[in-house]
Amino acid sequence: MLTSTPGFLHVQQWLSQKNLAPFAFQETAWQHIVDGQSGLVNAPTGCGKTYAVFLGVVIRFINQHPHTFQKQRANGLQLLWITPLRALAKDIGRAMEEAIQALGLQWRVGIRNGDTSTSDRQKQKRNMPEVLIITPESLHLYLAQKDHADCFRSLQTLAVDEWHELIGSKRGVQVELAISRIIHAASSGAKQHKVNVWGISATIGNLNEAMEVLMSPLVALSPNSTGIIVKAQLAKKIVVHSIIPPEIEKYPWAGHLGIKLADTVVPIIEKSKTTLVFINTRGMSELWYQTLLTVAPQLAGAIALHHGSMEQELRLWVEDALHTGTLKAVVCTASLDLGVDFRPVDTVIQVGSPKGVARFLQRAGRSGHQPGETSTIYFLPTHSLELVEAAALKTAIETNEMESKQPLILCFDVLIQYLCTLAVGDGFMPDIIFNEVKSTFCFSEITREEFNEVLLHITHGGLALKEYDEYKKVEIMPDGLHKINSRRIAMRHRMHIGTIVSDAMMKVKLMSGGYIGVIEEYFISRLEVGDVFTLAGRNVELVLVKDMTAFVKKSTAKKSIVPSWMGGRMSLTANLGQVLRHTFSNALENETNSPELTALRPLFELQNQLSHIPGENELLIEQIETKDGHHLMVYPFEGRQVHEAMSALLAYRISQITPISFSIAMNDYGFELLSDQPIPVDDTNVQELFSLQNLLLDIQKSVNSVEMASRKFRDIAVIGGLIFQGMPGEQKKARHLQSSASLLFKVFNEYEPNNLLLRQAYHEVMNQQMEEERLRAALQRILTSKIVLCFPTRLTPLSFPIIADGLNRNNLSSETLENRIKKMQQELASL
Repeated sequence: MLTSTPGFLHVQQWLSQKNLAPFAFQETAWQHIVDGQSGLVNAPTGCGKTYAVFLGVVIRFINQHPHTFQKQRANGLQLLWITPLRALAKDIGRAMEEAIQALGLQWRVGIRNGDTSTSDRQKQKRNMPEVLIITPESLHLYLAQKDHADCFRSLQTLAVDEWHELIGSKRGVQVELAISRIIHAASSGAKQHKVNVWGISATIGNLNEAMEVLMSPLVALSPNSTGIIVKAQLAKKIVVHSIIPPEIEKYPWAGHLGIKLADTVVPIIEKSKTTLVFINTRGMSELWYQTLLTVAPQLAGAIALHHGSMEQELRLWVEDALHTGTLKAVVCTASLDLGVDFRPVDTVIQVGSPKGVARFLQRAGRSGHQPGETSTIYFLPTHSLELVEAAALKTAIETNEMESKQPLILCFDVLIQYLCTLAVGDGFMPDIIFNEVKSTFCFSEITREEFNEVLLHITHGGLALKEYDEYKKVEIMPDGLHKINSRRIAMRHRMHIGTIVSDAMMKVKLMSGGYIGVIEEYFISRLEVGDVFTLAGRNVELVLVKDMTAFVKKSTAKKSIVPSWMGGRMSLTANLGQVLRHTFSNALENETNSPELTALRPLFELQNQLSHIPGENELLIEQIETKDGHHLMVYPFEGRQVHEAMSALLAYRISQITPISFSIAMNDYGFELLSDQPIPVDDTNVQELFSLQNLLLDIQKSVNSVEMASRKFRDIAVIGGLIFQGMPGEQKKARHLQSSASLLFKVFNEYEPNNLLLRQAYHEVMNQQMEEERLRAALQRILTSKIVLCFPTRLTPLSFPIIADGLNRNNLSSETLENRIKKMQQELASL
């Protein structure tokens, strides 16, 4: 029994000194780890998931060395801890070192990521710490070292933290491949042993599948190694408060309301110990930080800003200040979403829709981040209709409606990068690596022909590029070993290991010296010298742009341009959309006495009077004629990305009925097709518009799928090493990368149309950008629902925010836009 082992008794004694006792799920996990099993720990945020795995490894070690565990030094790597964020490493390391010191172990904790100094890396190489906390990219850099397998000879446990964040991404695929390499390396050679694999996850819907993906290489190596899910039966208390505006607009529009409610946030900040104010985009976080300082100057020095484009030193200062409780509030983005334990934080404010139940819970869990503590989160709407989402989120939390993360399959760009990584180090034998790669979930369906095509790509440039030596990276040795021998190719490859491809970032530096942060190239390219913009909470004036650096000087100007970052608009998840449809269908009855729905009653009554409130199993379509033209409004509540594909599909299918052109607008609730002529949609043809017949063909015809695939191909080409991004400080401009990618895209289209990377580009456009699977499911649901056609005489509360969003993208200045929308609101209110 675990409870009678020396390891457990020592850990229990240390916890009792801190007036703590282990949870049942932690003891269960410890028992499985001591027994040498693998699995997945699932528990709410702030309930001790880290200790559920880490202390299990410690107990196992103490049990193996009951009399000498406090003297055992230089034990080799015992625990490899993979974490998705650098910011988590320091926090996790601090918690581990506290336990190690208290138990008298001679273990060392090392951190390996992009911030780790060269000297620290060399020390780790010479004398491996017992615990190594590492990011997926840094782990792959480790695999690029010669004799990397020797580092894992002593490894007992491999833990993947925040697995719910990694699964469904290419970084998750990187982790899968790394696990396959490490467990096979440990099971070969003279000192064969089994490595246990443990995942740590908070909120995820498809828990069993998440574990299957993680365990796949282990199960392939040892079929009896089925994983175990250790689920905490802990009810984390979450209190959700909605900030209800003093006046509910019957004609809301997105984005304008939130900042006007900034003064309501100040009392919440002042009565709390520490508050995190979550904003969905970096640009808006800059604006909120400035606004809060304007409305509450007394917070100067006690409020800070944190987002991914700020200079690292400043971000670390903010994180340390949060730990010590010296800050009253931090305005932040997803940069503080995950796992970091800021115990002084007792309140969270979510500004605008979180777009997903899991994300909302994750952010709520940043407050009261201790077992038994209550997490308190305030929801501040950016327009009045978002209050429906607040009501929907409360329902989803009660019914435990968590989003699933679908694992990726056959990411050939990641595989190409991985094989080059191995070739940089010791090299690889194709037959051995093929079996390892096939053991992963992502590549379980790969054929030997496809693998051979990948090998041809890295050794000869494939069929289309075989005449160019630049693409012949990997050499085949006489014994069949595949290896990169060129130092130049090896260096270039090491510098670009990773799977996150973003638009080119420019450094922002002060002329007087000092680094502020980074900004995307496309934003800077739109500015003129002398323009003032905001970054890291300060106003700066653009002086000059040189290479990939924007030089600025401090500005006292009161007006500034708030930067926008590409990809700032998240889309509503399917789960939240489903709960939202249910909430709308009960809006007028309001059986739960929801304060949000009560506040919105006048809006719903007007919607019902002018048109209809869609039921859970209904699709509402409104046809409205205004001086701007003929509007077809459709409300599937499926999220912006699905609506983007669905609106293009409907526009194409309607154009097959009659020659007609449209402008398209959308939000998370629905979309608009606007034309200068009547739109031929009625009871006789409406079902056909949502048909699943010829769906793939119609989608490809409805959007410029070739152009979309060309842009997607740029990311794939960078990850797969077809395009070199440049040396540090000399990165190629985004437009140069795109032109290089476009050229390769055309070459493959013409000379090698069946190329793996080309096929992957089209596949990713359909499955990720167009969300074809979700679109298909939405159309299937619509076909089994009742389609309600209404012909309102004027704009409705549901249609207004979509039409306003359409105006927003017609290149009007924000002032003109706001005045025009206010005028529209006044005209509608007077009717």
